[in-house]
Amino acid sequence: MIEIHPLVIFFASIFTNNMILSNFLGMCSFIAVSSEIKTSLSLGQAVTFVLATTSVLNYIVYYTILVPLGLEYLRFIVFIIVIAAFVQLVEMIIERYFESLYYSLGIFLPLITVNCAILGVSLFMIIREYNLIQSFAFGVGSGLGWTLAIVAMAGIRKKIMGAKIPKGLEGAGITLIITGIMALAFLGFSGIVQIQ
Repeated sequence: MIEIHPLVIFFASIFTNNMILSNFLGMCSFIAVSSEIKTSLSLGQAVTFVLATTSVLNYIVYYTILVPLGLEYLRFIVFIIVIAAFVQLVEMIIERYFESLYYSLGIFLPLITVNCAILGVSLFMIIREYNLIQSFAFGVGSGLGWTLAIVAMAGIRKKIMGAKIPKGLEGAGITLIITGIMALAFLGFSGIVQIQ
């Protein structure tokens, strides 16, 4: 197996292997929260922090507990428990120190727990056999890619707010069309750097 440099993984996870635009993971909160740029950026920062931290935590748990004990088949359950516990901690900190952000994110802050992009990063790092540094780079890059996509979507949605859109395409319909166009645009980066 060819050793991939962590910087390659970092940039690829932002552009060519973007969790939303190439894997379509994390779409629920992406569609629901991407109407305001400030809220999108805040949620993106929270998702990036959770992705960066849980990718490292899940790597450590997997290779120091599950693999030595032969319990690799429990990785889905264990990864979800680690993610849920960490998101609960982040939620308590945001509620305590950033109350306005806590209320602007609303129900979507605890829903970071079930954001499939976060579980996807943990599973991809195991499937692709990344080391700890590569896993951290993948987690941070995936979070930044997710943030880039949701903030770009919020900006586009704000721009088209006054546009005449057919009644049947308003809301989620036009958001999905724009997501598809953004995914095609990001596909243009695939010749630069790609990870499998």
